[in-house]
Amino acid sequence: MSEIPYKIYLNEKEMPNAWYNVRADMKKKPAPLLNPQTLKPMTAGELEAVFCGELVKQELDNTNQYTEIPSEILDFYKMYRPSPLIRAYFLEKELKTPAKIYYKFEGNNTSGSHKLNSAIAQAYYAKKQGLKGVTTETGAGQWGTALSMACGFFGLDCRVYMVKCSYEQKPFRREVMRTYGASVTPSPSDTTQVGRKILSEHPNTSGSLGCAISEAVEAATNTDGYRYVLGSVLNQVMLHQSIIGLESKIALEKYGIKPDIIIGCAGGGSNLGGLIAPFMGEKLRGEADYRFIAVEPASCPSLTRGKFAYDYCDTGMVCPLSKMYTLGAEFMPSANHAGGLRYHGMSPILSQLYDDKLLEAVSVDQTSVFEAAVKFARVEGTLPAPESSHAIKAAMDEALKCKETGEAKTILFGLTGTGYFDMYAYQKYNDRQMTDYIPTDAELQESLSRLPKVG
Repeated sequence: MSEIPYKIYLNEKEMPNAWYNVRADMKKKPAPLLNPQTLKPMTAGELEAVFCGELVKQELDNTNQYTEIPSEILDFYKMYRPSPLIRAYFLEKELKTPAKIYYKFEGNNTSGSHKLNSAIAQAYYAKKQGLKGVTTETGAGQWGTALSMACGFFGLDCRVYMVKCSYEQKPFRREVMRTYGASVTPSPSDTTQVGRKILSEHPNTSGSLGCAISEAVEAATNTDGYRYVLGSVLNQVMLHQSIIGLESKIALEKYGIKPDIIIGCAGGGSNLGGLIAPFMGEKLRGEADYRFIAVEPASCPSLTRGKFAYDYCDTGMVCPLSKMYTLGAEFMPSANHAGGLRYHGMSPILSQLYDDKLLEAVSVDQTSVFEAAVKFARVEGTLPAPESSHAIKAAMDEALKCKETGEAKTILFGLTGTGYFDMYAYQKYNDRQMTDYIPTDAELQESLSRLPKVG
């Protein structure tokens, strides 16, 4: 075998020209979204009142393995894709492990993360439909930044509701969004009916992705020529993000490499779902076997401590019901520093795979996550986002297990973004002021006890 370079780059001609739909190979399909009024499966017509028509088709498509990527989106992708697959030689040396560690780096664009992969697709379909603009939520700000870039490219108005604690902790992320033309509102806010209701019930809340989703949906449905777009969780987003895994697989196969363990951080599930998609497809078809590990914050542990049930996708309970691993739509996560993982539920696709025992999950506290992030930054040179650092922590743990057993396993993880707008969090860690909050069983039960009664 030829020597494996530190960075494996594909050329533009090697880029995938179609997204992969893992649902086509799933024996148990994700349960349908339900209308919150009738508790019946949402029709395409009902969904089109909120989402773009073409995205609704993608959302409901459980049968087609591949969806061709429009040429306009492929051309945009070429500005920052293919993204590199990196062999973490220096991390391996630091850990003194026989494991071989690779990571797919998605932070080589101005948005700083993988989110642009879906943002440009959703903006393209909105523009094609003739819309004036879109509304959305953002946690850490990476999705909002990506969408503002995509909307700026296509000349669409972009209205972002940003989780309040992230709005306050990351003012420069906010300014990047504004630079690309977006308006940014801290959530919950007094600009929407649902925001005012949440504030009256939780006046000191630091916000959550569920709150921000509610406000963005209300704003979209009450404004002519607008639709709502979401940066994670939905089937359509998992489809767009499959380009991460497709590129990873092509790059690995160039050198005859087969990963044993594939790891990603998990909040709503977009980057993990995208990274594992083609590998999971092989596992579902019986062509290969892999271990998949979802890593979530101990402060918001939907897979490891949640319930697989129908729940609202948003705190204001205006969105469809989704069957997923959830902590309850009313769960208010602590203001930890991984804003992109502060969501009460998990992607229906990943939830079904987890329930079918095809996917493992672990939860980690944020102090240990930042300890891993700092070590990674010092040896690999890239400052990782707090979200991605959850995957780094788990990858290092698995590599250290290999050190104990002597096994030379191959580990692949997703480095979904950079941490250069997360310096407030790094400051807290460096000053030893970081705290770990883990919800009690009683706190979780309080929100889980209020799950909607379905079926």
